[in-house]
Amino acid sequence: MASENQTGVAAFSLLGLSEDSELQPFRFGLFLTMHLVTVLGNLLIILAISSDSHLHTPMYFFLSNLSFTDICFSTTTVPKMLMNIQTQSKSISYTGCLTQVCFLMIFAGMENFLLAAMAYDRYVAICQPLRYTVIMNSHLCGLLILLSLFISLVDALLHSLMILRLSFCTDREIPHFFCELAQVIKLACSNTLLNNILTYLLTSVLGSVPLLGIIFSYFKIVSSILRIPSAGGMYKAFSTCGSHLSVVFLFYGTAFGVYISSAVTRSFKKTAVASVMYTVVPPMMNPFVYSLRNRDMKGALKKLLQRTFSFS
Repeated sequence: MASENQTGVAAFSLLGLSEDSELQPFRFGLFLTMHLVTVLGNLLIILAISSDSHLHTPMYFFLSNLSFTDICFSTTTVPKMLMNIQTQSKSISYTGCLTQVCFLMIFAGMENFLLAAMAYDRYVAICQPLRYTVIMNSHLCGLLILLSLFISLVDALLHSLMILRLSFCTDREIPHFFCELAQVIKLACSNTLLNNILTYLLTSVLGSVPLLGIIFSYFKIVSSILRIPSAGGMYKAFSTCGSHLSVVFLFYGTAFGVYISSAVTRSFKKTAVASVMYTVVPPMMNPFVYSLRNRDMKGALKKLLQRTFSFS
């Protein structure tokens, strides 16, 4: 196949989930609904937390940042897919594709680190309750957010700059509904060894370190809870972690599901469908998990809705 310099690449083609034209209206309506639910649900979480002074705590500070990240994560991929379905186009510009790769990695990294920060917050609250306000002060919380953002930005920029050095073949079809880093690298005609090494290295380190932190935090939490003499006390302590644990299982479970499906099947369509579970479903489900399982959040949302309707 002929290759050309990256500066001459006009566009890539996103093959999407299916080429069946009869399913396009249904798919458009489904993903539009999911995206609106994601944006409105997470926006409600942010507004409820900001409007209720009782929720101005480290746990809900991290949750509001997680909700904002979920909005951005979904907005990076779904609107472009909806536009392509509506216009019956598969095209995405080279600049647009590279931008999508960059922002996807930023917000995926942010979600990863925020879940680890929330696990640490629960560890301090349960295992060191007397020192909680001293340890989890506003400076540490802000530092954790800034550090998460900085690492995610550096990671995304490194991968983006490494893509800029590649030249691409005339075949520029991406078997996804968004520009995924691994799929973009596969289309390159030039040597991708450095790109692959960087991808595996950074993904392994930046993916495993937060996950190990979460596992260690919950190991200490469970050990501490088991030492509580009363069953009621154990339940109360563990109930504060239920929502976060559900989100952790949802995020990492779908991520591992996509990885396993891509490893065991050669069907690009099945891999693309599996990637929906990772990029679209968790951001949509997170508000439901926290609003349904958390009494304080339910109370704050109820107050917010009552205040909104009373003004109207």
